[in-house]
Amino acid sequence: MATPERRTILLDFEKPLAELDARIAQIRELAEENEVDVSDQIRQLEARAVQLRQEIFGSLTPFQRLQVARHPRRPSTLDYIQAMTDEWIEMHGDRSTGTDDPAIVGGVARLGGRPVVMLGHQKGRDTKDNIARNFGMASPGGYRKAIRLMNHANRFGMPILTFIDTPAADPRAEAERLGQGEAIAYNLREMFRLEVPIICTVIGEGGSGGALGIGVGDRLLMFEHSIYCVAPPEACAAILWRDASNAPQAAEALKITAPDLVELGIVDQVLPEPVGGAHSDPLETASTLKRTLLDYLDELCAMSNHQRRALRYQKFRKIGMFVEVPA
Repeated sequence: MATPERRTILLDFEKPLAELDARIAQIRELAEENEVDVSDQIRQLEARAVQLRQEIFGSLTPFQRLQVARHPRRPSTLDYIQAMTDEWIEMHGDRSTGTDDPAIVGGVARLGGRPVVMLGHQKGRDTKDNIARNFGMASPGGYRKAIRLMNHANRFGMPILTFIDTPAADPRAEAERLGQGEAIAYNLREMFRLEVPIICTVIGEGGSGGALGIGVGDRLLMFEHSIYCVAPPEACAAILWRDASNAPQAAEALKITAPDLVELGIVDQVLPEPVGGAHSDPLETASTLKRTLLDYLDELCAMSNHQRRALRYQKFRKIGMFVEVPA
């Protein structure tokens, strides 16, 4: 996986870092032209840049985390598959309508010597690619392709690894006509039935039923700056306040960040990202994910089929439980 060029796409809160990096580069260039030793000053500025980066990314608001989760250079499903696997054979088609939705990719791979089935949402890198992949918003055919691959994994005893990165399922009228709700509901039911280990990872943006359509598993992992929510904050703000500009307020209320979801008992583990986000060092991020997946596969494969299905059922039964506290 090629490492993206750093700082080519800046988020608003990253601008002070870019200005400091530009200042360091300017001082270094002037020093070389005039043959002046400014190594001490450069070291101080570089130390300040490291500190500033840690301060900024250590105190992101929920809406800022959403911006990081949507970063165009953030590693995608195919990036992780290419970086982590020894072999990869992509499989196409839903075997139902004769279509192949590019918003969901999947196939057979070998991870750490173990055969697995990997699948997930796939966004584009630029406008043209995003339009081709519908910004990672899968159609009914995409979810039917996903469950076809999962049934294949179940038939041959291969663990299933899913990667979640979508704002929502395809909301267009054509998707509804083709049975969007039924396709997602069918996947939810069938994933509880499967006997092989299932590990789901939120690698970017996990939104609405589009995320849940491949999100039922024995373990749910989540990257540090990813988000997981019932609806995108902009949509929530438009519904509640009829103004999408209230999205930052909605992001706070929705509890979409990894720490919030761990506290609520929805996510099993938060995976750390490099300082600056996953896009700042995709290879390190992929290495972290691979180690974690292999550890969980060892644990889950040691269980019986019945134990795994019971664990999966109980995990989701607990979601949404609450205790009323007297005023």
